[in-house]
Amino acid sequence: MDELRKYLEILYNRLLFPVEVIDSEGRIIYVNEAFTLMWGFSQDELIEYSVFNDLVMREQGKISLISEALNNLSQKTIEHFEDSLLRSHHNVVPLIKTSVFGFENNGERYAVLIHEDVTEQVLTGEEIKRARDASKEAERLKNNFLNVLSHELRTPLNIILGYSSLIKENLSDKISTEDKIYLDNLHSGSERLFNTINQMLEFAHIEAGNYSITIETADLVGIIQGSLAQYEEAARSKGLEIRTNFVHKKVFVDTDVQCTMNAFNNLLSNAVKFTNQGFIEVEVDVMEDKNLALCRVRDSGIGISTKYLDHLFQPFSQEDLNIGRSYEGNGLGLALSKRYLEKVGGSLLVDSIKGVGSTFTFTLPLTSSSKIKYDDKEEAEILASKKILMLDNVGETYELIRAFLKRDYQIVNYTLRDFRIELTRDNSFSHIVFDVEKNFWQQAILICKDIKKNDPYKRPIIVISSEFIEEKIREFYNAGANKFLIKPFGKSELVKVLDEAKEYSL
Repeated sequence: MDELRKYLEILYNRLLFPVEVIDSEGRIIYVNEAFTLMWGFSQDELIEYSVFNDLVMREQGKISLISEALNNLSQKTIEHFEDSLLRSHHNVVPLIKTSVFGFENNGERYAVLIHEDVTEQVLTGEEIKRARDASKEAERLKNNFLNVLSHELRTPLNIILGYSSLIKENLSDKISTEDKIYLDNLHSGSERLFNTINQMLEFAHIEAGNYSITIETADLVGIIQGSLAQYEEAARSKGLEIRTNFVHKKVFVDTDVQCTMNAFNNLLSNAVKFTNQGFIEVEVDVMEDKNLALCRVRDSGIGISTKYLDHLFQPFSQEDLNIGRSYEGNGLGLALSKRYLEKVGGSLLVDSIKGVGSTFTFTLPLTSSSKIKYDDKEEAEILASKKILMLDNVGETYELIRAFLKRDYQIVNYTLRDFRIELTRDNSFSHIVFDVEKNFWQQAILICKDIKKNDPYKRPIIVISSEFIEEKIREFYNAGANKFLIKPFGKSELVKVLDEAKEYSL
């Protein structure tokens, strides 16, 4: 026995983990210094003690594991080891993980118990778990907040912007100059509020990595032509000329259409905002040797100072930070444009001279899915009726669209409950328009799929909603929708979407 103890002392005494060795009756024949330090007992003080008689270990059912390791010369693990000795020495018992293995010496069997204090590891793990759970809960709350924010802001803004634009259009000659100024301020202020909210929410999604994209082959010229119309009136009101130079009638790129449209709209909007006289030129060309399409937006505006160019694409960055600055904005437009283009494999560069003007150039990869990179054929003339099949449960959006389009389209409205697939057999409808509330999201997706599958005339499907989260919007694109229009929207945006959806459906 003395020889065994010497061997055990050589083997375990300098080990940092507490170690105890017991015989077949559970008596402790050896403990190392680390054990004495943690348990508070030396080996001489444990002569009368037996592991197998420990009441705490009996209550916890740990003795059977030790006995099995000892009798079978096997190895066992006790996740939460505790005995009466440890409890008597500590007010708060540490969390101990114990490895037990049996061995034989001169025909006698023994068990070695190597203890490890895992209190800090467990507590750290619990902290990590709590942090992870808190992060998941925060993500859930954030998504709920964004959904509620989207619905509660976009829906009323849609009504405000829509009807204010109608009032401006219909009553401009019937109200006083002072009232007209009030109305213009109401409309422009609502538009500015919506644009700011929309940009901030989208920027938050991109930075968080939650902004998903769908790469498809699209005509870059068509995308740009579709966006130009909404800025022509603003340019004319400032006496600006918008020139276009499309080297080819169609240029096919692999991109996310919405990302590309958003990026170009930001660039063109800035060009109109920061140009007080002169021109804005939009050019689309192809660099075949680099397999790239490029778009230049050139203006004769105020330009950008050299020292500020390095900060141009940083979020919330503005060259003029004075409270009374001449040009309003939140400093997110260019930062968003750069991130949109980078997500689809493109790039954005700037060349500017203060007081002379600026040129923003972005590139996109030419399509890889077709041998035709660009096309110079004339567009075919599109003939269609002027009747829209609309699905709107509440009726608010139907009334607004009917007011927008009363001179050009007839609108026939059904609720989702009253809709029947047989209605698609009517060839007098040119478009199918959904107004989707969040409570009927899945039902509307199923109807969209049904129409896409069974419509014999393959008419364009347009979805209108206050929803702005990209993943949810993609559900409708995957179901067959051609365009998604986010509330609030104006008459020009609606007409633009109707025209674009018709082209996409061909």
